Amino acid sequence: MGASTKRKPKPKPAPEPVQLTILDVCNDPDLFGPWFKDRESWAAWFVFLKVMFGHPLDETELKVFQECTHRSAPSPTGHLSAALVIGRRGGKSLILALIAAYLASFRDWTPYLTGGETGHLVILAADRRQGKAILGYLKGMLSIPLLAGLITRETAEVLEIGSKNIAISIETASFKTIRGRTIVAALCDEQAFWSADDSGANPDSEVIAAIKPAMLSVPGAMLFMASSPYSRRGVLYEEYRKHFGKDDSATLVWQASTLRMNPKAPQSFIDEMYESDPTRAAAEYGAEFRSDIEAFISREAVDAVVAPGIFELPPLFGTDYFAFVDPSGGSSDSMTLAIAYRQGDRAILAAVREAKPPFSPESVVSEFAVLLKAYGIKEITGDRYAGEWPHERFYVHGIEYRVSVKPKSDLYRDLLPLINSAGVELLDNAKLIAQLCSLERRTARGGKDSIDHPPGGAHDDVANAVAGALVLATTVNKGPRLFFA
Repeated sequence: MGASTKRKPKPKPAPEPVQLTILDVCNDPDLFGPWFKDRESWAAWFVFLKVMFGHPLDETELKVFQECTHRSAPSPTGHLSAALVIGRRGGKSLILALIAAYLASFRDWTPYLTGGETGHLVILAADRRQGKAILGYLKGMLSIPLLAGLITRETAEVLEIGSKNIAISIETASFKTIRGRTIVAALCDEQAFWSADDSGANPDSEVIAAIKPAMLSVPGAMLFMASSPYSRRGVLYEEYRKHFGKDDSATLVWQASTLRMNPKAPQSFIDEMYESDPTRAAAEYGAEFRSDIEAFISREAVDAVVAPGIFELPPLFGTDYFAFVDPSGGSSDSMTLAIAYRQGDRAILAAVREAKPPFSPESVVSEFAVLLKAYGIKEITGDRYAGEWPHERFYVHGIEYRVSVKPKSDLYRDLLPLINSAGVELLDNAKLIAQLCSLERRTARGGKDSIDHPPGGAHDDVANAVAGALVLATTVNKGPRLFFA
C-alpha cells in the first residue's frame, strides 16, 4: 500500500478574547471592586450602568429604572449618550471616574485610530479644580496591581496609556481645546454650571457642538453629561426636556435625588437644607430644575440691537452724553465706565471702558476722566456701594460723582423693554453681550424679583455700567431728575 494520506486535523481557531463588562470589573476584588464594597448603597448606580451598557434588568432593577427615567423599558443595546440629573453628593464623580477607567483600560479603540493617532478621553469641567476630583479617583483605579504599568506618562492633568494610544485629560469647558482631536469618550461634569467666558465664546451649547463631530470617526464613542440641576436653560435642561421619559430616545436621561443614588447621605442634613431654603434644596438634593431662576434677556434680542463691527463712536459736537461708572477697589472686580446719548427715541451706546484687577483706582479714575472730558461730560452717576472714594477722586479731575438711587436690578429691569423694543443700540463688545445674556432673574421666597449674574465667579461689571448709561440717556430730562441722589 502507498504512504498514508491521513489528513492533519485543522487547527482550532483561537478563542475570542474575553471582553470584561463594566459589571465584571466592579465585582472583581482585584479590579475596581474595592471602590464598591457596600453594594446596597450603589445599587441604583449599578442599574444605571446596566442600562447604559445594555445589560438586562431584574424586576427590582426595572422599577428603579422606571422611577429614574420615566421610561417603560430599557433599550437592549444600551446607549452612547446620557444626561445625568443627580442631586449633590449623589456619587456622580466616582461613577464618571469608573466609566473613564473602564473605557480606557478594557475597550480597544486602536482599530479606529490611524497612523499612531491618539484617542482622547476628556473630562470637562467648569474649571480644572472641579475636574481633578474625578482625576483623583481615576488615578487610584488605574494604579491597582493588575493594571500596573498601564499609565506610561502622567502629568497633573493628563494620563497617557501608550499601549492603547489613549490620553485621558482634564479640560476646562472650552470649545477651542476640543477641536482637532479624536474623542473616544467625553465626560462633562457639573454641566448645568458651565457659563460663557469673558469673550462670550464658551456657552455649554458651543462646547457640546464641538465634542460631537470629534466623536464621529469612532464607533461606540460615548458622551456623558452629569450635573446637579440649576435653571431651566442650557444643554442639560434641553436634553432633559427632549428625552426624559421618551422610550425611543437614543439619549438616556436619568434624574434622581441625592438619597436615591446615595442612601447613606445624612437625611438630617438634607432635611435641614429643605427647611432653610426649599427651592434651592429641591434643586441641589432633589435634582429638580429651579423654576425661580430664568434667563433675563434672550440672546436673540441682544443680537438684534448690536451694531456689528462698531466698537466705539467718536464724540459728536452739540450732543449731550451720559455716563455711568461701576467702581471697584481694584482687588477683585473690574471698574467699568459706559457713555451713551439719546438720538430721537433711542439710546445709543458710544463707549465702554473696563479696568481689570489688579489696578490702582486713582490711575483708572484719571484715565476715565480723560475720556469723559473728550465727550464733554462733567458729571457721572455710579453705584452707591463704593463709599466716598469715587466722589473724592473724580472731584480732583473736575467731575461730579452722583450716587444712583436705583440698584442694578432696577437698572436691568428698565433696560429690558429698551432692548426688546429695539430702543437701544449696543456696541459690538463680546464681553458686554455675554454678560447681558447670562443675567438671571431670581424670585425670592417673599415673591420679590432680583436680577444679577449667575453664581460661581461670573461678573456683570460691564453690563451694569452699560445699563446705567443707557437708562440715564432715556430718563434724564424727561421729567423730575429722580435717577440720582
